[in-house]
Amino acid sequence: MAVLKVKFTKSKRDKLAQVLWILNWVSVVTGIILLSLGLFLKVEIAKRQELLSDRQLQVVPDMLIAVGLIACIINLLGGKICHDCVDTAKYLRWKLLMLPYTICTFFFTFCILVGALMCYNMRGQLESSLLAGLNDAIRYYKDTDTPGRCFLKRTVDVLQMQFQCCGSVDFRDWFQIQWISNRYLDMSHKEVVRLRSNVEGKYLVDAVPFSCCNPSSPRPCIQQQVTNSSAHFNYDYQREELNVWRRGCCQALMEYYSQILQSVGLTVLLIWLFEQLSVLTGVRYLQTAMDNVLRNGDLDSESDGWLLENSLAETARSNFNIIKNLGKCNRVDATDDDDPNIDVPRTSQGDAGNLPAKLIPATS
Repeated sequence: MAVLKVKFTKSKRDKLAQVLWILNWVSVVTGIILLSLGLFLKVEIAKRQELLSDRQLQVVPDMLIAVGLIACIINLLGGKICHDCVDTAKYLRWKLLMLPYTICTFFFTFCILVGALMCYNMRGQLESSLLAGLNDAIRYYKDTDTPGRCFLKRTVDVLQMQFQCCGSVDFRDWFQIQWISNRYLDMSHKEVVRLRSNVEGKYLVDAVPFSCCNPSSPRPCIQQQVTNSSAHFNYDYQREELNVWRRGCCQALMEYYSQILQSVGLTVLLIWLFEQLSVLTGVRYLQTAMDNVLRNGDLDSESDGWLLENSLAETARSNFNIIKNLGKCNRVDATDDDDPNIDVPRTSQGDAGNLPAKLIPATS
């Protein structure tokens, strides 16, 4: 029994073809939108590639770009096919391509859904990549003379000022590393010697870079001895609001990228839900209705269209059997030639010449 069978007259088939022609051109526009969203996301991730430890994050934007390009190609072809379906004579030129086109549209629609879900599932991978990348960037902050790391200081400073953040998780991350280069330390100074003898010979201080300072603070920035209340006049570390950014850069970047990913994912999901599913459903109805018209022979007669020719269970069972038996038709059992239990068909003397030599019974 066909699933969701609908009866179409010739006028309804023509109207369906015209609507699908319009929807395919709309799909070309949405394909350009998908391509643009993929390029935008790719550029935003590439901007801070130095702060990301995982280089595989470009998979999602690359997929959106590929889906956008395929959408433009498929829907341009689909628009031409649907436009010619109004004229049955022209449809005959596309008849052999209708079923492959419907299958390609189905898989393309599935790819759009996968792209939307990947945008939402990317958050966890992005967060772990940002956390590891920011920790490495802070660790190498002082290496301004090392090739490959000389621009990390500028990158981190610009990031902290632009996103109003400090450190990876919070400003205390700067207390756990030596972020001041040895070339700017007076090794003969007793304070430097005392601090360098604390942890693995590193110069660790409760201070943060200037880029952590909040310019809206009413007092000059306290970036040295941040946790020492007695080192500054009228300053209480435990009670008074600090004049450095409290928010970590990982949180700030995650909020920024989460907004982008949610917007991109929602746009792709809406395109899949309201536009691509409509095209896929309409194309399937048009293909089955036109095929039934050609079977009837009367081009102006009514015809049935459906989504599935059989029930869902029967369709799944038949496809499973096709996949299961795929390749068995060409498989030859090598032991069959020597099996004595194989019955040799009896033939007359006149038919013996038409049989293979191994099947002709021996004569005395």
